[in-house]
Amino acid sequence: MELYELTIAQAHELLQKREISSVELTRSVLQRIETVETKIKAYLRITPEEALAQAEKADQRRAQGEDNPLLGIPLAIKDVLCTKGVETTCGSRILQGFVPPFDATVVAKLRELGSVLLGKTNTDEFAMGSSTENSGFFTTHNPWNLEHVPGGSSGGSAAAVAADECLGALGTDTGGSIRQPAAFCGIAGLKPTYGRVSRYGLVAFASSLDQAGPLCKDVKDCAILLQAIAGHDPKDSTSANLSVPNFVEALQPDVKGMRLGVPKEYFTEGIDAKVAEAVHAALDVWAELGAEIVEVSLPHTEYALPVYYIIAPAEASANLARYDGVRYGYSYPEAKDIWDAYRKTREIGFGAEVKRRIMLGTYALSAGYYDAYYLKAQKVRTLIKEDFDRAYQQCDAIIAPTTPMPAFRIGERVDDPLQMYLGDIFTLSLNLAGVCGISIPCGFADGLPVGVQILGDAYDETTILRVAYAYEQATEWHLQKPPL
Repeated sequence: MELYELTIAQAHELLQKREISSVELTRSVLQRIETVETKIKAYLRITPEEALAQAEKADQRRAQGEDNPLLGIPLAIKDVLCTKGVETTCGSRILQGFVPPFDATVVAKLRELGSVLLGKTNTDEFAMGSSTENSGFFTTHNPWNLEHVPGGSSGGSAAAVAADECLGALGTDTGGSIRQPAAFCGIAGLKPTYGRVSRYGLVAFASSLDQAGPLCKDVKDCAILLQAIAGHDPKDSTSANLSVPNFVEALQPDVKGMRLGVPKEYFTEGIDAKVAEAVHAALDVWAELGAEIVEVSLPHTEYALPVYYIIAPAEASANLARYDGVRYGYSYPEAKDIWDAYRKTREIGFGAEVKRRIMLGTYALSAGYYDAYYLKAQKVRTLIKEDFDRAYQQCDAIIAPTTPMPAFRIGERVDDPLQMYLGDIFTLSLNLAGVCGISIPCGFADGLPVGVQILGDAYDETTILRVAYAYEQATEWHLQKPPL
């Protein structure tokens, strides 16, 4: 086994025993990036010199007796999280040249633990998209089939993990942007409860929905990375002031007596037959492990898509008003006056999908339409949250497909926004309800990975990690590697 193939937990064990050094591990991963990155295009920018310097420092810290599961571990960061001294563009030309003077809290926590930060991964522009085709720079490719998308918006992070171009990565999830690319790339991806992880330094798309979380090679690594980034942050008013449980200790491969709910609304027309088959086979595994499978209902699921595409663009239109070319980022140089500068900067700087969502959101918030659209959407959002509350009274966790289909071809949906949006039908509800979920691999459809998601109640990440870990220990899907 090559060093770059290790999981975070395996690498930590070898580092602890002094069988390898962080410098050796980082060099191996950087060499892997050099070998496959031209095919995958997972990174917007790589920082090899800084990474090796951090690895050297991590080795010195370990030599002085210090130790933690992420000390000296090479990780990647989605390019919507601010990194001090390293360009952060959110996959958008409007932020080209922007170098943050501070770290996002999650990044600062990783630095403090001595993690090695390899670079910034590609993303749909401002995290708006499901395929990474909306990046302002280039499209990332799925390591399992280079003609297919890796998912989005955290497609760069997911592809980097799947292709062994890092040992783990951070992504963000506004409507499925961690879980959907995790499913498409055959890895584990966890969306924490809204408020579990600080959003300080996460460049805002939709402030009431965005949440940072881990993308990893397996469930244990997700627990390790979540442990590192979770917790209250006084810099983020939406961060919950709650104690953080030991997520790694929660990893018991035992689900005997647990009740796992299957929402009847998630197995509808339009779901790929092979995806449904893989998820049903996963349910059989949990049943064999002693879990009780029960049917539950989330009756307002059908409204999740329209509700999301009113609330998220409305918040985006407010959040993206700050990009005017005056203080940072791209600025149109030949403007006649300030209004022409605003218009041209945003016209050239923003891509088509971002403009589409700004217009949708501005319309939904405009005079005469606010009550009809935005206010009504918020009321239905409450009904969606109540659906989950009722379901969790009947079960410990909910099992559902992550996506209705495996990864589609690059270019296949790019001219049909509605078809693109429909791909997120199974992930959106979770963000609207503010609860937690993890996607793990459960099979293949036409040679492409299929993901199953385990959805949990608010701040109950320990339960979904336990359920996911039990399945993972009983199967070998997470051990499959793309034939790069």
